[in-house]
Amino acid sequence: MLRKFLMGAAATTMLAGAAMAQDATSDIVDTAVAAGDFTTLVAAVQAAGLVDTLKGEGPFTVFAPTDAAFAALPEGTVDTLLKPENKDQLVSILTYHVVPGAVMSSDLTEGMSAATVQGGEVTFTLDGGAKVNDANITTADIAGSNGVIHVIDAVIMPPAN
Repeated sequence: MLRKFLMGAAATTMLAGAAMAQDATSDIVDTAVAAGDFTTLVAAVQAAGLVDTLKGEGPFTVFAPTDAAFAALPEGTVDTLLKPENKDQLVSILTYHVVPGAVMSSDLTEGMSAATVQGGEVTFTLDGGAKVNDANITTADIAGSNGVIHVIDAVIMPPAN
């Protein structure tokens, strides 16, 4: 499901208007695949074994980093995370981008926090545009049959334990 989500996220960048006009019959993974600019995210979701989870019943809210967001990480980070021996760390980072339930942009309030599937919390700010932690929400409310996708311009990292 993560794989499809990443592929769909990539398509979202190219077809954001079309994706938002969809009737939400595709799950969030397929929606992301159809959207564009999410090839890294899709590869990561596949490597983490999260595709089936994200194709599940949901609902889920996914904060989807673009390929550019992944490219902005320190050199070698993505390649390291995609190695099988780092699967647990990859799963932790990816599930930190997922909140149970469907959270629409209209639900957000200044300073609101939400528990992630990973177990940590993300915080939303609205001053100067909607943000989750330090990532700007660049495209909001892309509906899927099992949740919603918000495109973000940075990879958000879970707090260190």
